[in-house]
Amino acid sequence: MDPQEINRIRELMEFEASRTAPPESFPELPDLPAGRYTDPRFFELEKEHIWRKSWMLAAHIDEIPEKGSFMLWERAGQPVVIVNAGDGRVNAFYNTCRHRGAPVVTDQCGKRSMLTCRYHGWSYNHDGKLLSIRDPEDFKGLRMEERGLIGIRCERYGNLIFVNFDDNAPTLLEWLGPVAKEWEEFQFDKCRLAARHIFDLDCNWKIAMEANTEVYHVRSIHPSTVLPILDDRRNVNVFYPQGHGRMIAPAPRGSESKRVFRFPGAAEIPTVGEIGRTCTQSYGVFPNWVSPLSHFALPPLIFWPNGINKCRLETWTMAPDWGDNPAPDSWTVNNGESLNQVLLEDTEFGNWIQKSVESYGFKGVPISYQEARIYHWHQTADRLIGIENIPEELRVKQVIGAEWMYPNDPRLEQMEREKGVSAG
Repeated sequence: MDPQEINRIRELMEFEASRTAPPESFPELPDLPAGRYTDPRFFELEKEHIWRKSWMLAAHIDEIPEKGSFMLWERAGQPVVIVNAGDGRVNAFYNTCRHRGAPVVTDQCGKRSMLTCRYHGWSYNHDGKLLSIRDPEDFKGLRMEERGLIGIRCERYGNLIFVNFDDNAPTLLEWLGPVAKEWEEFQFDKCRLAARHIFDLDCNWKIAMEANTEVYHVRSIHPSTVLPILDDRRNVNVFYPQGHGRMIAPAPRGSESKRVFRFPGAAEIPTVGEIGRTCTQSYGVFPNWVSPLSHFALPPLIFWPNGINKCRLETWTMAPDWGDNPAPDSWTVNNGESLNQVLLEDTEFGNWIQKSVESYGFKGVPISYQEARIYHWHQTADRLIGIENIPEELRVKQVIGAEWMYPNDPRLEQMEREKGVSAG
């Protein structure tokens, strides 16, 4: 961030701390319909549209480091094989042989010179081209060039590998928008994968994700873990196109600079600027990524549905090379044995919330200004699904408009007016 942007963020922090109401032009947020968390119709719409049309984090290049390395990926409900094709290229295909639909690979990961189906021996190269079949003389009129593996959109951001099932989706960089530029200081192209674990939770996936998308809960849920390092009243939220969002919160005044995610012997990411070093700088990337980013670690949390009332939480940690020191892990204890204290505080309440939202007494969700990134996410979800496809009682009103999308920010105009009044 340049000095002007840093100064603007610092001024917005003081604006947030001093306000006694939401910004003047910020809209009133209607309740989120209760059925968005419990109604099977909305769950099916999510599967059909959100998980089919969004760019989703699937892998890190360290998991398929050499040409021919592959891994299976099924988080979004489809069988996918991701393979290193060499020369920096990574491909993704449906793990479905073009003969009788058997899986092309059955190991979770490995390395192969060719991808060969065990059922009848059809073999494909790392670009999905069908190379050979058994007894070709018995297939009258079969055109080999038309029977390659069916590809899935697959693009990289640094060392991260994303997939998208929609052939008409924008590119990954277009999807990330301004976030991609802001992330350059964090060197996603140099950080290694240090830890990746998965945990099952007994609640709708949005309940789990939204607990990590706002700081309104910090004083209640994290009084001794997060509150000492984060000034929730100086938190600054930003809305980006495509449903993404960012929050920046400084350390409380009088406390030391942020120490979260620092590990013994850990190297630092030298290009991270002042805000990333002194504040909690966290991003929500539509549909299911939440992550604080710092000069010590890049630790995304990824949330996946596992049924309408269950989900899976994936915890990642990426960091600069740690040498002979233990690999850093931002989120778990004893290499994935359990979640750490902060995440336990965030998730242990989820099963109780799930029971409550399934009750007759759950009518809807009033959203505060502090929680507005949640509402922004839901607006985007409806547009991606197609508002006309959603039962009327499950829709959200599109009230956060383009005037609030980055780089626009009506708070800046209000601050200038208030400065002029104060000076006069």
